[in-house]
Amino acid sequence: MNTIDQANEIFLANFKNETCFERAIFFSWYCKTRDCQFCYMSTQPKNKTKFARRTTESILAELILCKKLGWELGFVSGGHDAYSDVEFKELLKNINIVSGEKVWINIGAISDKELHQFKPYIKGVVASIETVNPDIHKKVCPSKPIKPFEDMLDSATKLGLKKAMTIILGLGETIDDFNLLKEFIQKHDIEKIHFYSLNPQKGTIFENAEMPTKEYQAEWIAMTRIAFPKINIQAGTWLDKVDNISLLLKAGANSISKFPAIKSFNSSYAKSVEEQSRQSGREFKGTLTKFIDFDIDEEVDKLNIEDKLKENIKIKLKPYIKTIKKNEKD
Repeated sequence: MNTIDQANEIFLANFKNETCFERAIFFSWYCKTRDCQFCYMSTQPKNKTKFARRTTESILAELILCKKLGWELGFVSGGHDAYSDVEFKELLKNINIVSGEKVWINIGAISDKELHQFKPYIKGVVASIETVNPDIHKKVCPSKPIKPFEDMLDSATKLGLKKAMTIILGLGETIDDFNLLKEFIQKHDIEKIHFYSLNPQKGTIFENAEMPTKEYQAEWIAMTRIAFPKINIQAGTWLDKVDNISLLLKAGANSISKFPAIKSFNSSYAKSVEEQSRQSGREFKGTLTKFIDFDIDEEVDKLNIEDKLKENIKIKLKPYIKTIKKNEKD
């Protein structure tokens, strides 16, 4: 039995034969560090301090749409310095009300004090490790050392919070580095891992780098599934990589992410996502192709939030829905 078949067999022994799309909700595009060598933000002026915060109503409108279309909430993300702790706690509270659940947060390495403040509204923290190879990490994430993330994961353990991590493949690591990942997962009792592939950004040192093959991403996923049968694995994809999905799911991924679902709703790419899921033998939960209409007033008015915020959410929902319905007609 090859590695992919073995991983698929282990997946089916531990999970339902289904998959879904997970959407990350971004509250800002601000980054204090801005020197991770693979990231678009590293190409921006270092003195740029604009927080680029989204409005609360925009975030909550997107959440409502996610729920209606059956998309899972992957994590809430952004540069948390764009908010004061009090403001961010209030945002998390409103996100909880709309989503009906506690959420994962991926906002950098945060302190024990901050974790205590956010604990009522979060299920766990995501450590954006990116690569476990220490030499590569120092090069590509010079101002984002691993130690503060490990401290955060230790604090999360003490608080009874779940722990997740992100990995970007294609930064220079090799499959031989898998043992380093295995040790990290074991050390911190990681329950969920997000595998992304390098998406070369213009102006970065990776601008002309080749993206990892689907076989390479699948190998990392399969080895992780075999080593950790019950871990939740999310595989990142993109418009030009949707044909990879079937293999990544067969390799043991639970779900997919990174797909621009609203802009590409009912597109040929969205149809391919659902078809690739079926080809892997999985049932696709939710929809990327058929809008599920609903009464905006009824949906928003039942929320236990301020009336002014309700009205603003209704306004924000309309262009989202208009985009999706337009895609359905095209």
